[in-house]
Amino acid sequence: MELRDEDKLAWILKSGWKGLCPHCGKGRMFKAWLKISDRCEVCGLDYRFAAPDDGPAFFSLCVVAFPLFFFVVWLQVAFDPPAWVHLIVSAPILGFGCVLPLRPIKGWLVASQYVNKSQEAGTEKLWQQLHAREEEQRRGRLDA
Repeated sequence: MELRDEDKLAWILKSGWKGLCPHCGKGRMFKAWLKISDRCEVCGLDYRFAAPDDGPAFFSLCVVAFPLFFFVVWLQVAFDPPAWVHLIVSAPILGFGCVLPLRPIKGWLVASQYVNKSQEAGTEKLWQQLHAREEEQRRGRLDA
């Protein structure tokens, strides 16, 4: 599937946010909460290209935790509540605020990698050899 530049962002956000296959938009990207499937069950897209690594945690901390931290500081400065208020209000807000967006952010990063055909520089030939060898091994097991 080849997308026009103006359609790429919308497709990345749609498939990534919903956890759908970035190729067909129908299969599931995740087999568990943050575990990426091996292949799309609809179109067969191999997800071995996906390497979001620490990206979801980084974006969650920078985009979500940073503003929430300022809320907690404002709460302390404005109202000077006792420590138990922070345990009841601040800790859950920061915890859930950082953990809940991890899956959509990871989906967004995987979809971005697929749509933009990103891979580590200089590894194209190595990946082709690796995938060809794995495919030969898989076919050898199926033929046997």
